[in-house]
Amino acid sequence: MISDIGYALNSLAYLLLMLLLFAVRKPGLANHLLVLATATTLFWSTSMITALFGPISLSWLLTIDAIRQVAWLLFLAGCLKNNFTNLFDVLRRPTTLFILLPGCIALVLPHVLWIDASWRYLMLIILALEVLILLEVIYRQADADQWAYKPLILYLGATHLFDFVTYANATMVNQVEVSYIAARGYIYFLLIPFLVIAIRRIKHWGVDIFISRDVVLHSSLLLVAGAYLFIMAIIGYAISYVGGNWGAMVQTILVVLSLALLVTVFLSNSFRTKCKVFITKHFFANQFDYRVEWIKLTKTLSSSMDAPNTVHESALRGILEAIEYDSGKLYKRVNNDFEQLAQVNPLPDTHDDLTIIRTLTEYCASNTWLIDVHEYQAKPFHYKGLQIERNTLKDWGYQLYLPFYKNDEIWGFAVLAAGDNERLSLNWEVRDYLNAITEQVSMFVFHHEASKLVAENAQFAAFNRMSAFVVHDLKNVMAQVDLILANAQQHKHNPEFIEDTFETLEHTKARMDKMLKQLTDKKINDDGAHTSCSLSHIIKDVVANRCMGLSPTPKVHCSSEEQVLIDKEKVANVFYHLISNAQQATKDSGEIDIVLTHDIQNRVQYVMIEDTGTGMDQDFIENRLFKPFDTTKGNAGMGIGAYDAKTYIESIGGKISVQSEPGKGSCFTLAFTLH
Repeated sequence: MISDIGYALNSLAYLLLMLLLFAVRKPGLANHLLVLATATTLFWSTSMITALFGPISLSWLLTIDAIRQVAWLLFLAGCLKNNFTNLFDVLRRPTTLFILLPGCIALVLPHVLWIDASWRYLMLIILALEVLILLEVIYRQADADQWAYKPLILYLGATHLFDFVTYANATMVNQVEVSYIAARGYIYFLLIPFLVIAIRRIKHWGVDIFISRDVVLHSSLLLVAGAYLFIMAIIGYAISYVGGNWGAMVQTILVVLSLALLVTVFLSNSFRTKCKVFITKHFFANQFDYRVEWIKLTKTLSSSMDAPNTVHESALRGILEAIEYDSGKLYKRVNNDFEQLAQVNPLPDTHDDLTIIRTLTEYCASNTWLIDVHEYQAKPFHYKGLQIERNTLKDWGYQLYLPFYKNDEIWGFAVLAAGDNERLSLNWEVRDYLNAITEQVSMFVFHHEASKLVAENAQFAAFNRMSAFVVHDLKNVMAQVDLILANAQQHKHNPEFIEDTFETLEHTKARMDKMLKQLTDKKINDDGAHTSCSLSHIIKDVVANRCMGLSPTPKVHCSSEEQVLIDKEKVANVFYHLISNAQQATKDSGEIDIVLTHDIQNRVQYVMIEDTGTGMDQDFIENRLFKPFDTTKGNAGMGIGAYDAKTYIESIGGKISVQSEPGKGSCFTLAFTLH
């Protein structure tokens, strides 16, 4: 009689809930499946009222419980995706068939074959456990909607956890405890407010999630269920051994224990992760043979020692071979831009490449984390704060983003794709392995760059030693200039000519004084003041006063410009080097155009120096153009003009890029950041 009151109250509550669902219409097929599950639970609760239908047989109890659980499993299957349009879309999905298969077996098999009750208890345990696992999957991947889904998780989790405990206990004692069945009506009735709250909170039923193939093996709820059943078995054996009975006190303790475990799992993500990592570390073999992999990586990196130009490519190949991937690119971060250092079987470029790598770099600058792009597409909640369109990433093609850190800042990164090989999943071991690989490769690259810098410094030291001889010659020239200035007053027959001569000589002397000071101090004077200047004025002055002795004469086209903050004299030297190089590479009948324009949106001033000269191939641009003391002019050049131009432009936050083709000419593009 007491149980009838509980089931009657529960039936009335579910009837009102059905009316509420009919009144509140929400989009999504899952809403209709919720109505079906509610109606099934109403039927289940009403059928348990003995005053109306008489005593309940064990067979009917197990059958109606299986029907109710299958209805809720179907509802949860409809929540695994947010774009189902009809029931057929849900049922034809392999995931749904896998979910419903145990319930169908539990319903059909007992009516076809005779099955002992203990096996039917086990089937209902599996169904309850399946509901709990699906609830964990939905809750973990709801991300921003976790707050809305939490009441639903609590309602179904508590009710099916009670079913799990009920039939786990029945399996141990080979009978269903009447007190458990009598209490279920009240438990469901008291928990139904959570379901009502969930209906009010959830705006759209369904969570677009990805269920990995190892979700069952790695689910923490399986760990909880296994621990619970193991503890029950131990306690049951101990009670049987000492001759005691499976009393209500022991059952109550186990129920409370199971609830505590469930709350721990749902509220503590670290507990769940530690359990999985502990099991993987201590019960499974390592995925990699680290000694073999380390020797292979060392050989790959050492193979580039005799060919410095292949250092970055060897570094990239070392990473690819370590994980058996096919394609990749290695980038270096230069100010706010990226310089590609090497590539191996690169994927086709897309117009979103720069946006993607910029977003990933900004994310890794604050989160020292390797990024699996495919994992982000399936489980974005693993990368909170990272916002990239998933369709954009699909077109990109690369899977792994591996940052290289130097002094806690991102120096560069590698992007990798598996190609036709098997794609890695970033579990704890793969992440540790890749962290070790990137650390080793980055140290190798940093060592190479440091060695390169030392070599360049040694070249500059040799240049300084050579300058001692130049100083002597310059002093002789200065003595001659002083003599001309001293005697010029006696030959001042043409005032205008002589006045221009004096002005030229004084300007020349001033420049030589500065050069002598720099050579005597054995360092370049970097004390020039940065002022706001108009680049077009500087370029026109350089063309008129310093480049008119060579042909062809450059033409200046100022499309649009804004003033930039620079050292006027140093920028004039940069333009002089690049323009004079263009004149020397271009026939007298050719053309040299200097175009100024600026990007308003990105606040960048561009200067393009285009010629129709001999041009350069890609290998020369990458390996020789900006290399100091490497010249094609023989004894006529020092080979530091282009190097000095690139170094200075980058030192003020700018960028210099080159497009050239042999026989068709070259175009140097200088980008100045506007402040």
